Amino acid sequence: MAPRAVPREGGVRLFIAECFGVEQPTFQGEGPSCGHPALFIRLSRCNLTCTRCDTKETWDWSQFDPREESTRQAVPDLLVWATSSPVDLVVITGGEPLLQQRKLVPLVQGLRAAGKRVEFETNGTLAPLAELVVEGVQFNVSPKLASFGVLEEKSIRPAALQAFVASERAVFKFVASAVSDLDRIGELVRAYGLDPVWVMPEGATSEAVIATTRALADDVAARRWYLTTRLHVLAFPDPRGR
Repeated sequence: MAPRAVPREGGVRLFIAECFGVEQPTFQGEGPSCGHPALFIRLSRCNLTCTRCDTKETWDWSQFDPREESTRQAVPDLLVWATSSPVDLVVITGGEPLLQQRKLVPLVQGLRAAGKRVEFETNGTLAPLAELVVEGVQFNVSPKLASFGVLEEKSIRPAALQAFVASERAVFKFVASAVSDLDRIGELVRAYGLDPVWVMPEGATSEAVIATTRALADDVAARRWYLTTRLHVLAFPDPRGR
């Protein structure tokens, strides 16, 4: 059962781009839980404008119409949808989900009460509320490098990164396309004490993901970091909504 597009009156409502994983099963495609069955709640809106972003439908209103690409949905309806599935992992992604984090607190509380575990996919520019730093919640923090098409003065926020480190509930996942990106990741790791570190090869096609993986693998291994693939790109010809 999909969440209702028309929210309940008076309920906490979120800007949602899409929800998937109940009607057509899928899995977490990246990071420590890669390959685990998962449900996805993708929030709309972002505070960055990365040129290499693969979910521009959540924020780039020069290309997409927000009235077509997002709805306002009530937290109770999202909970009914998520708890209709036996899958225990719910990935809250975006866009940048922590832009709406105050309204996400009751959603996360409801998911945890139902026995779900939660992973946030976040760009790491906004420190998490204390109410979200709880047992059963993990933050997959993905700071964006300049090579991803964004100014690092906007995408690298020291105070937020330090808050994620202090939470002890974060892993740090970087998109990389060249060995030079690994050098920059190393600088950030040393500057902010980021740990553990996952590297994900950039690529919008399976061929590109494989080629970048091979270009990076030896250097990632030499740094004793983790390497993750982009499973949705490898598995599905059209990964949107999967």
